[in-house]
Amino acid sequence: MSDAKNKKNYRFITGTDDDKFCQRISDALDDGYVLYGEPKLSHDGTKTICAQAVVLKDKL
Repeated sequence: MSDAKNKKNYRFITGTDDDKFCQRISDALDDGYVLYGEPKLSHDGTKTICAQAVVLKDKL
């Protein structure tokens, strides 16, 4: 998502608690986003679901 015109000011990234989710957060940070608020965790009975909001740094 490197095209600045197509970037959302706010994103809420969700996924299972695994390396793929962590990479999605890392990619967002590398792409100009900053963490917004606390991460949220939930459990569906078999796996942990993570959620993290991010916002573009220049929109704070």
